[in-house]
Amino acid sequence: MKRGHRNLKAWQQAMELVTAVYAATSSFPSNEKFGLTSQLQRAAVSVPANIAEGFARNGTKELLQFLSISAGSLSELDTLIELAARLGYMENAEELNGKVDEVSGLLMGLAASIKRRAAT
Repeated sequence: MKRGHRNLKAWQQAMELVTAVYAATSSFPSNEKFGLTSQLQRAAVSVPANIAEGFARNGTKELLQFLSISAGSLSELDTLIELAARLGYMENAEELNGKVDEVSGLLMGLAASIKRRAAT
């Protein structure tokens, strides 16, 4: 199995984001275990998972589709972080937002690079 995705800065930083989200949600109220906690964790995990899946597929079109799904999950995560902060569950929302912004920039750059290569 090829694991080329592991060399990507976008995947590496997305994995760091997942770890940070799990740490942040570990102190959420127990009544949120199957609610906001689960949604935050699932959205976070989706980002690097879709990058990896895209790189395992054959073809640029499929890869770009999975990167788009990752970007969508990242946007969902951004909203969930905001909600958790507004509910008073998350004190480090700004730190997580910074990580979300970093991964977003890396994803956009990666997608743009892939599109440029495909056009040549």
